[in-house]
Amino acid sequence: MSQVLRNRGRWRVMPRTRQRRPDGRPLGDRFLRPGERPSERRPVVTDDHQPVMVDEVLHFLQPRPGGVYIDGTIGAGGHAEAILNAVGGRATVIGVDRDPQALVRAGFNLKEYGSAVRLVRATFEDPVWIAHSQDVDRVDGILLDLGMSSMQVDDTKRGFSFRGEGPLDMRMDPDGALTAADVVNTYGESDLVRVLRTFGEERHARRIARAIVAARRKAPLRTTVELATICEDAYPAGSRIHPARRTFQALRIEVNGELDALERVLRAAPDVLRGGGRIVVLSYHSLEDRLTKRIFDELAGPKPAMPGLPAPEGPSRVRVLTRGAVLPSDHEIERNPRASSARLRAAEAVQ
Repeated sequence: MSQVLRNRGRWRVMPRTRQRRPDGRPLGDRFLRPGERPSERRPVVTDDHQPVMVDEVLHFLQPRPGGVYIDGTIGAGGHAEAILNAVGGRATVIGVDRDPQALVRAGFNLKEYGSAVRLVRATFEDPVWIAHSQDVDRVDGILLDLGMSSMQVDDTKRGFSFRGEGPLDMRMDPDGALTAADVVNTYGESDLVRVLRTFGEERHARRIARAIVAARRKAPLRTTVELATICEDAYPAGSRIHPARRTFQALRIEVNGELDALERVLRAAPDVLRGGGRIVVLSYHSLEDRLTKRIFDELAGPKPAMPGLPAPEGPSRVRVLTRGAVLPSDHEIERNPRASSARLRAAEAVQ
């Protein structure tokens, strides 16, 4: 049964209470079998970070003792600790992050697990290289918690948020070559329109791009407040979201090459997963979620042939485990409002 419903001509995700697990059971906690419920010990939760959809991640990742798992965006280490808790610490987590501050935080929070945690400063786009760098040929699971961490958003010096004043930076890797200031001050108007439309799905991309170009003729743009004010002035009145939200999203994706990296890691995952190994992806906006769905569908192989037509060619490399995107529970959203936009998809490598 599809978990996407038609509603007055528009598509929406089926409510979580009506979604089903791959074997047809409802998703609610009371339908978990013995051994499926995660450890009662809470994962790492700090004042500025709460890992999202921990129970759902563990259900679809299915960590096992002795397994090796890549956490492609380890952040503060909340999901990594949940994985290790679920198997009594008897697994290996290769924690990857391009942000050195995140690696320091994760190392501190996970220090009790000793050699079970291996930290790698890198992007997650090449999981084969990541595994081989740790003398591992195959892994049992990959977790990708996409987007920004709370730590990055709340640090105004990083320039990710339009709600506080900071430099126009937006680099997840502080040693990266391209900054948001470079984009807004050097890209031509047509390129700015492309970035805002493609990565921000911004309907008013041309108006905002034109306003940015006009403002930088007077002086280069340097701060988040300057850019947010330009977006506000260029935007039509009555918007339900902050006029700068989509522009900041688009610039962040452009600066960090996020969608290119996501496509590369999804396509490479079957090359490093053992048969039956799983990849779980948490995304936070429609661009990431649609890309994940499309590539999972491609890797799952061609659909069965229609009657009277030749059989489609191409092997299946994964089996998709989620029928539609899995959503956070109402309780989790109440506890952690930043989880409200989360969408989870999962797939399993074919034996």
